[in-house]
Amino acid sequence: MAVNMQRFVSEGKGNGLRALREFKAGEVIHSSDPYAFCIAKDFLKTTCQQCLKRGESLLRCSQCKTARYCNVQCQKQAWPEHKKECKYLKRLQPRIPTDSVRLVARIIFKLLSQSESDKDEMYSISEHQSHLADMSEEKKEALGHLCSTLQVYLGEENCDLSLLPPGLDPINLLARVTCNCFSISDGELQNVGVGLYPSMSLLNHDCQPNCVMMFEGKKLTLRAVRFIRTCEELTISYTDVLAPSKMRQAQLQEQYHFLCQCEHCTSKDKDSDMLPGEKTAWTSLRDTIPHLEHLQSEQNWEELLQESQVLLDKYGDVVPDRNIYLLKLLDLAMDACISLDDYVKALEYGNRALEPYKFYYRDPHPSRAVELLRVGKLQHYLGRLEEAQGSFTQAYDIMKVTHGTEHALTNEVRRKLAECQSELGRV
Repeated sequence: MAVNMQRFVSEGKGNGLRALREFKAGEVIHSSDPYAFCIAKDFLKTTCQQCLKRGESLLRCSQCKTARYCNVQCQKQAWPEHKKECKYLKRLQPRIPTDSVRLVARIIFKLLSQSESDKDEMYSISEHQSHLADMSEEKKEALGHLCSTLQVYLGEENCDLSLLPPGLDPINLLARVTCNCFSISDGELQNVGVGLYPSMSLLNHDCQPNCVMMFEGKKLTLRAVRFIRTCEELTISYTDVLAPSKMRQAQLQEQYHFLCQCEHCTSKDKDSDMLPGEKTAWTSLRDTIPHLEHLQSEQNWEELLQESQVLLDKYGDVVPDRNIYLLKLLDLAMDACISLDDYVKALEYGNRALEPYKFYYRDPHPSRAVELLRVGKLQHYLGRLEEAQGSFTQAYDIMKVTHGTEHALTNEVRRKLAECQSELGRV
């Protein structure tokens, strides 16, 4: 599909990609497998190393005790890549290196293999920017610690590193990965891995992009989310739009080393809408969110729900749902309720979140589609069939564009919609 796009120099941005023909919303522009990828550390026990499907009873590699697989077929398919890291994971077991260290190790294994290269990519790994010169001393020090971890991981056999191409020593590779890799998400936008897709690193950022990247397993698909003209630059969003312009700019400057000057940032569109309500109240919410997210990551649902409900009761009258921190609180409370089988309360929180989602995530946006699907499932389970049908219909209309009609999640929405229509027909 490379004929659909072309590398070019984008004014003020450096390298970029542009369309070689017109694209309608929902059309596939490009798809590719990663040059290298790894499962996120938090999902190693529940995610297949080959197809990235989730499960609680996966087969475990008998050697390293780390990699998991759906079945023997997935294990065989993954072995050519896994065998290069298996002995290193086995030696370090039960310790597991960070995601970036494991990803860079996999890149090194490929670079040292005579049969592997990225010569078919429009943007080779050696061309990726490391931005080492732009990094703060603190960030360089953190990279140094990662480099030490990588060397411990590779052990005595790291003498092979002298055979790496010029300029691609471990510290440079780690820096390149930091700036150029992509989080691999499932259909519901939960990050389950990280991967390097060299040509896709050419895509520049816009807070209101014309493209979206979606994954099925580890395969990345780039889709148009609106009409794109011939020779128009292709853009994606590197960050969540659900943050004020100064915060987005700071995040982009910190990780990617550029100051976003897109129309959304320069006009500060929606900034004043994001932080309504009593400032001392939403500031307190902002400071508490990281603690609540930690409870979520630890699956401490009872404590998460209890603390979330206290905050919602305390600040609900002085901070509106459209405030980005209260909206995050609603999402956290909804997750806790679903995990605790309190579906009535979960639906209450989900319904409150829908209007802010519609306001901030301009259609077609995958985040709004996923929220509509979550709400639709709750409505369906609770027998609110007409409401569920409406939610599933809206989710499907968005996913046709963002995910494509053949994506597993789009198929799920289509099945749910058909179930609702069938059940309504029997009423």
